[in-house]
Amino acid sequence: MNTYFADVILPLPLPGTYTYRVPQEYNGRLYVGARVVVQFGSKKIYSAIVRRIHEEVPDHSVKYILGILDQTPLVDERQLRFWEWLAEYYMCHIGDVMAVALPAAFRLASETILTIHPDFSGALDELSAHEQAVVQLLAEHPVMTPDDIAKALGFAKVMPIVSGMVERGIVVLHEELHERVAPRTVSWIVLDERYRDEQQCKQLFDQLEKDSRSHKQLALMLRYMQMSHFGQQAVRKRDLLQTESSPSSLNTLLKRGVFILEERVESRLEEPGDSLQKSVDGIELNDEQQAAYDYCRCSGASAVTLLHGVTSSGKTEVYIRLIADTLAAGRQALFLLPEIALTTQLINRLRRYFGDRVGVYHSRFSISQRAEVWSRTAADADNRYNVLIGARSAIFLPFRDLDLVIVDEEHDSSFKQFDPAPRYHGRDAAIYLARLHNARTVLGSATPSIESSFNARNGKYGYVTMKHRYGGGPMPEVLCVDMREASRKKELHGHFSQVLVDHITEALADGHQAILFQNRRGFSPRLECDDCHHIPQCRNCDVSLVYHKATNSLRCHYCGYSIPIPAECPACHSTHLTMKGFGTERVEEDLAILFPDARVARMDLDSTIQKNRHAQLLSDFEERRIDILVGTQMVTKGLDFSHVSIVGILSADSLVSYPDFRAFERAFQQMMQVSGRAGRREDRGKVIIQAYNPWHQAIRNVIDNDYDAMYSSQINERRVFRYPPFCRIIDITLRHRDAEVLNGAAATFAAHLRQHFAGRVVGPEYPNVPRIRSLYLKKIMLRFDRNEPIAQAKGVILRLGEELRADKGYASVMIHYDVDPQ
Repeated sequence: MNTYFADVILPLPLPGTYTYRVPQEYNGRLYVGARVVVQFGSKKIYSAIVRRIHEEVPDHSVKYILGILDQTPLVDERQLRFWEWLAEYYMCHIGDVMAVALPAAFRLASETILTIHPDFSGALDELSAHEQAVVQLLAEHPVMTPDDIAKALGFAKVMPIVSGMVERGIVVLHEELHERVAPRTVSWIVLDERYRDEQQCKQLFDQLEKDSRSHKQLALMLRYMQMSHFGQQAVRKRDLLQTESSPSSLNTLLKRGVFILEERVESRLEEPGDSLQKSVDGIELNDEQQAAYDYCRCSGASAVTLLHGVTSSGKTEVYIRLIADTLAAGRQALFLLPEIALTTQLINRLRRYFGDRVGVYHSRFSISQRAEVWSRTAADADNRYNVLIGARSAIFLPFRDLDLVIVDEEHDSSFKQFDPAPRYHGRDAAIYLARLHNARTVLGSATPSIESSFNARNGKYGYVTMKHRYGGGPMPEVLCVDMREASRKKELHGHFSQVLVDHITEALADGHQAILFQNRRGFSPRLECDDCHHIPQCRNCDVSLVYHKATNSLRCHYCGYSIPIPAECPACHSTHLTMKGFGTERVEEDLAILFPDARVARMDLDSTIQKNRHAQLLSDFEERRIDILVGTQMVTKGLDFSHVSIVGILSADSLVSYPDFRAFERAFQQMMQVSGRAGRREDRGKVIIQAYNPWHQAIRNVIDNDYDAMYSSQINERRVFRYPPFCRIIDITLRHRDAEVLNGAAATFAAHLRQHFAGRVVGPEYPNVPRIRSLYLKKIMLRFDRNEPIAQAKGVILRLGEELRADKGYASVMIHYDVDPQ
């Protein structure tokens, strides 16, 4: 009998694959892409993915595979090629990619902590003998690892057992309990079996009609019979009461036993949508939309099209028509968004047309939810999700027949993964994924990135524009307030100009809503001593602490370190301390004073950290339970509210003054995007920009609604100074606790790089924040010509990095590579 070996991928930051021997009893049962159980090191057990099966005998001793977890491949060949491309392009290990690509439920290890699932029914007769033993053991010892279970029960191969139990919801990863929410229950009203008999039902109606006190009950019964197809179907309690039926009448009929109240658990993946699914044929496209749709529909396989449409031009309707074509062909579509917050409105819109064929995937889902979406994406054609909406991590789902990829708000920097590796760009990775599937890609934005515009204008991408708002609505009027002048004339109310206050007052009086953008959270950016000008600093990072009034503390936004507000200056003991600057907390508080009758809410990282808080805020604003919404960049992106007539940008100077070659572009994009929230129907909205430098060119471009002017100025500047898209950048970041060791390592690494790449190397230099989480940082930048092949250069860089860390003096220096940094 032949002896086989398997090269496997481990979910660890290790180079390449590792070879294991296949036990003869597994011959013919092992597949590329399936999970196996292997021992790595002296004790640890991991789930690994098989990459290759072969008969080449290694020149070193190898361990045996301990078990098989999948009878069919969990990951197909295309996905594995995609992982390999990500690892190669973004200069990381394929194990790094596996660790982010596979849901945690599929990556069990010997140290994974397990417990009985709280929803497990306890029915042991449905379990195997080994599974029953595991459940009984966990009942006595609620928290155990697979290693603990194996030792206690004497099982030689425990991983296949617990893996199957996790996937069937019998046991659960302990970390999931911290993010787990109660099962979502929905109240349904069911007609009692007695009254489904025609004679009994007629007698009930006769009784209600004769009793003058029961007219409301009679009206409710009539509505229920209409909604339930004469008692044949249950009706949601919420839907029944929305028909103006009386809750007290419903309670009376429940007490009489006419109705039965059932609490049903619904999947967290299925959001209730409209009971009647709309037809895509009902979407009427205007001339611009039709031209854009026709252009994208006729693009060839693997083609990339940039759809440049102003805010409220109706890009989503074009997307829906393209998705409908894909579904009609029985294929799948991926819809990427930069922020989880944006999925709520879009999910509701897509489910009106495509029902339960729409799935959602993002990082705020629990471990079991992510595993469920993964499985349904790869299911057979009758049971799978055909439309997947998600943030950047959705590119890792196991598509079996991908035909269309849509990247909305393609310019957004949130598509870039910063830490940990792989530091991939969701937009660019999605384009490569589409190429692997011969699928079309549509990049949509009102303010496309310079790089995408450059590619479109030079023929690499297709290009189609939508220059007018849907329905002929006007673009908002943009006004800029000179804050220096307003201060001189004493026309300021704290951080609000009189112009902005007047426009908000007018909007509220007309029953409209307002959005205010301040791209800084917290109450005040810094606390400063009036006498010695000392500013409290983070002990772990080289940044000042930010005051948060909600917790009455100073907090670091990099590492989370916080201290109570000091009563006196730590440096000179003066009690004269002043809050400088303002964040979203301060804006929210000041608005409550200026507009005491208005309902004000805040949307930033602090206010939306709780699960579903994003969706709740958006729902409240859409239902007009909020009058003024204050927020960071969360409020600038892709939200569609019909009653917003005024948008305020409170501190435009902070957007344009950041020391980065993309600052101008990003400031323009953020101001244009948030401006687009105003007046999105027939009414013309207004945007008030507050700035101490109102003549900054980015602000003037926003006032003129002139994307082309912004693009022209920036593309010329980048051509002169050799920035993307005229070059490709690789950033190298070195980290260490000892600044002296770091300086030596950075200087040595840069010298070695210059020997190979000469004038392409810039640095090493300290970044804007030179110490984060007690680690000092230094950066080296390499610039390569746009058309220069750099695959070989990446290999040289990685080799030099390994050689540096092979030096005992620098072995503890951490090196991170960032390709195409944002």
